[in-house]
Amino acid sequence: MAEPNPSEPGDRGPGERGSRGRNGGGAAPTIAVIGGSSADEAALRAAEAVGREIARAGAMLVCGGLGGVMEAACRGAASAGGLTIGLLPGTDPAAANPAVQVPIPTGLGHFRNFLVVRAAAGVVALPGAAGTLSEAAMARTLGKPLVTLAGSPEGSPVGPPLAAVPGARAAASPAEAVEMVLQGAGLPGPPDAAESR
Repeated sequence: MAEPNPSEPGDRGPGERGSRGRNGGGAAPTIAVIGGSSADEAALRAAEAVGREIARAGAMLVCGGLGGVMEAACRGAASAGGLTIGLLPGTDPAAANPAVQVPIPTGLGHFRNFLVVRAAAGVVALPGAAGTLSEAAMARTLGKPLVTLAGSPEGSPVGPPLAAVPGARAAASPAEAVEMVLQGAGLPGPPDAAESR
């Protein structure tokens, strides 16, 4: 038997089995949040709001597990009762930010970026550097939905490099970003998505 190809439509990866999680009987979907390990206050507020929306949608958050955007997103998800998973570049689980509930030390350095994207049904991208751009490109190579946050409520835009990744879509708000990722992955939107429009 041939091995499944994760980039072919209809072949779900590990982060995509989850629509059953909100409907009973299975794992919740996983959404990756990518962004810089250092970021300005507007990006951190936006990341925290994205994390909250991921938890409200009944999804799990996966990220690189360190500081900056990753920590803010984890803090937001944890504050809303969500599960946070950090795929760490090193071998020490204590290196995870305080809001990571499941630290997974990979020992892979930047190569763990592939695992972050592969573990998710889709990706929300916030401002970052070369590592963030590599994750964004990998998401599209794997056929995963990639949604950038066009602006936080405070109006801080994502830089052109992320928006220039072919197939990236821009959301106007954290809630819309999460909804777009879930819909792009073929999963049901957040339970209250219709009410928030």
